[in-house]
Amino acid sequence: MNWARTIAFSIVFYGLSIPIVLTTPITALFGWKALAAHTRLWTRLHGWTTTHILGIRRRIEGDPFAGGPVLYAAKHQAMYETVELGGMLRSPAIVMKQELAAIPAWGWAARRYGAIVVDREASASALRRMVGEARIALAAGRSILIFPEGTRVSPGEQPPLRAGFAGLYQMLKLPVIPIALDSGQVWPKQGPKRPGVVTFRFGEPIPPGLPRAEIEQRVHAAINALDMPASG
Repeated sequence: MNWARTIAFSIVFYGLSIPIVLTTPITALFGWKALAAHTRLWTRLHGWTTTHILGIRRRIEGDPFAGGPVLYAAKHQAMYETVELGGMLRSPAIVMKQELAAIPAWGWAARRYGAIVVDREASASALRRMVGEARIALAAGRSILIFPEGTRVSPGEQPPLRAGFAGLYQMLKLPVIPIALDSGQVWPKQGPKRPGVVTFRFGEPIPPGLPRAEIEQRVHAAINALDMPASG
């Protein structure tokens, strides 16, 4: 049954995503607000198909908002949260890998949307560029979303935070809202997806200005609050 659900989801979601993705560069010509509205169609499609085909529901704990732009720092276990958080957090500017920005047409549209490209080498010039892009998003009243461990991990894996997170935190001087989640329990890297509930736990805002070691320790602990080895 789980394989049947997974195959049906892939056919419906990815099939209906094709026209949305193909028209994204056109919408991008009208700026990030038009692109954000266009993207919401995709997030709604994702939400409907994951709920009604895969049987995956979401549960939100805590307050996602702090009255102004913040730096969201989220765990990353599946594609699920990369789409869901974009809609849930009112179109934040998302920090993404260079490889995604290099995808023809889509990468250009993502930059028009305000995506912030991260350099894995974490050089000083790359950090300045990333901070500059983040400040443009902040000027438009948008928050920043980063997956500070740098990559998707399986349940039970807790790698250290990448240097880019601390750089953004120190230079942007924003409060941080950590996000713990457990999507990997229903959306494994391999094998069929399973019905269940994905919890998004939003921690209390962490103030700006903390030493690097302290902010990294607090964020690492908070985003891994729901982490445990995969069940089943």
